[in-house]
Amino acid sequence: MMGKIRVLVVDDSAFMRTFISDIISKEPDMLVIDTAGDGDAAISKVKAMNPDVVTLDVEMPGKNGLEVLKEIKNISSAQVIMLSGLTTEGSATTIEALRIGAFDFVAKPGDTSFNRITDMKRDLLSKIRQAFVAKNKTVRKIFRKDKQDHKIQKKAKGKIEAVVIGASTGGPKVLYDIITRLPADMLVPVFVVQHMPQGFTKAFAERLDKQANLKVVEATHEESIRPGVVYIAPGGYHMLLTENKIILDTSPPIHGVRPAVDKLFISAAKVFEEKTLACVLTGMGRDGAEGVRAVKAKGGFTIAQDEATSVIYGMPKAAYETGCIDMVLPDNDILEEIIRLVKTNDQN
Repeated sequence: MMGKIRVLVVDDSAFMRTFISDIISKEPDMLVIDTAGDGDAAISKVKAMNPDVVTLDVEMPGKNGLEVLKEIKNISSAQVIMLSGLTTEGSATTIEALRIGAFDFVAKPGDTSFNRITDMKRDLLSKIRQAFVAKNKTVRKIFRKDKQDHKIQKKAKGKIEAVVIGASTGGPKVLYDIITRLPADMLVPVFVVQHMPQGFTKAFAERLDKQANLKVVEATHEESIRPGVVYIAPGGYHMLLTENKIILDTSPPIHGVRPAVDKLFISAAKVFEEKTLACVLTGMGRDGAEGVRAVKAKGGFTIAQDEATSVIYGMPKAAYETGCIDMVLPDNDILEEIIRLVKTNDQN
């Protein structure tokens, strides 16, 4: 029988250490093994206790959350969940933490209302369990069994005119690697849904824009669609496409999330039909599965990230199980396939 999930709680606030510890300790499958009030203490306790999961405050005096995260990644296999305030600085630091290896993050509630506290508890406990699964996932060497797909050089049915990408847990790092390396001459719009709360998507878009060859923006309502621009769906809004504009709406969440990948993919299929390239990346749940059905029904091309490189193999698995996926690829091959499919069709 698998033991309890052993959690180290790190926060400079004594109140938050107690608050978070109480949430975790009430769960029968979790155990708070200790707490730490600063970065140096956290690193010492990680070395001594080897926790499964560390909850780490983003903004701490002295050694900050990013510095502590980097050291933990060097000395331990523990998964790190960042606890972030809703400040501009906090959200920007959180995005950087995801890029350098944090498993995920939980937004601290901006107020102490019952709904806010309840949402945070649910989010924190869910992500601790996901992190534990990811930590214990067998890490195997990828022998590139999908290399045959490269040799076959599959083509899309139509000239690709739009790329749509969906991701959740583990997605920010994969998206960073893909989007910052897309070439400046790839003149098609790229639309991205990354499950993330309001405020954090703006910081995510700004971080990508600083490093990318293409323009990266957080999408706005009724914004014109331009080639060579990457549009990030803002947290709290579904992103839908029309023939030449982006529509943001606050219709009910799908699969418990807003923005939803399915909403984006289905709308893209209606507009771009066989000229759509859809990619489903790592993430919990099944968001995107109905979307790839819609894209495939219109003759578009679909890619799913493989199990070995997915932090959480939920969304890509659900997409694959629809029978509507053209290629299953490790994360580091998805970029070259996007470029190849777009450029191949440019030459048709």
